[in-house]
Amino acid sequence: MTEPRWITVNDKMQQGYRYALTAPEGGDFDPGFAPHLTPAEMLELGVFGGKYMTDCTAEFPSRWFVNARLSPRRRDKTCNHFGVIASQPLAEWRRKGWLHADDPRGWFQWYCRYFMGRRHEDDARQIGRWRAFARHAAQVRLYCEPGDPFCRPRQRQALLQWAYDSRVM
Repeated sequence: MTEPRWITVNDKMQQGYRYALTAPEGGDFDPGFAPHLTPAEMLELGVFGGKYMTDCTAEFPSRWFVNARLSPRRRDKTCNHFGVIASQPLAEWRRKGWLHADDPRGWFQWYCRYFMGRRHEDDARQIGRWRAFARHAAQVRLYCEPGDPFCRPRQRQALLQWAYDSRVM
C-alpha cells in the first residue's frame, strides 16, 4: 500500500476514532501470528453469542456479514458454533485491564482491524495473548478424540473466538 486508507469509527463504543490501514487486507501479518480463521469465517461459524459486532458493521466489509450469525438484541448461545457461551462479560475484561483504549471491545476488535490492515502499538501484546491461548488447543488435543464436538465444547468455542479452528482438533 502506498497511501494509507483512513477509517473513521462512529458506533456505540467509539465516536470519531480514526485509524489508518497501512498493510494489505489479510496480509503482512507478524511472523508469530498465524490465525486459522478470518474474521468473516469466525462470524459465519458463530462467536460471542452473535452480539459482538451488531452495531459496528459499517466499519468492516459488508461481505463479512453476509452469512454472519448475529443476535441484535442480546447474546444468544444458539448463535455460537458449539451452542455454549464461552466468554466473559466485557466488564470483566475491563476489570482485568485486558482492553486497550483504541479497541474497547477487546481482542476480536483488534484482530478485525489488524486483518483489515491497521498496525498498532498494541499488536505485540495482542499477538502474545493469542499465542498464549494455544494452551487450550493443547488440552483439547490431549483430552478429546479428533473432531468430537461434545468434548470440551466451551473450550472449543473459546478457541474459535481466538481464531483457532477447534472443529478440526
